[in-house]
Amino acid sequence: MVNITEPMFLALTALVDEPRHGYGIVQEVDRLSGGRVQLKIGSLYGVLDRLAAEGLVELDHEEVQQGRLRRYYRLTDSGARALHEDATRLADTASVAITRLRARTAGGAA
Repeated sequence: MVNITEPMFLALTALVDEPRHGYGIVQEVDRLSGGRVQLKIGSLYGVLDRLAAEGLVELDHEEVQQGRLRRYYRLTDSGARALHEDATRLADTASVAITRLRARTAGGAA
């Protein structure tokens, strides 16, 4: 299984609801992260190439708009499974951290 980085995680998340072209993915990642993660187009295509090589995303279709080719990518079933597994792992880890922080606060530790 591929080690999913935060940009990869957010790119996969951006593709959950519909296929998107590169700039659409960049915009959605920005929105999903509250502006914290801002993918550059060059780095996005590296992320997409890696996700495609792992079978987590695939080309959905291409179209020409204003003389430029737009490639739309979609999440594969394998990508959805990988995203679910990673999201669950992150949620479990965050839950443990929150529980420990609450216990620390309740115990009066500074």
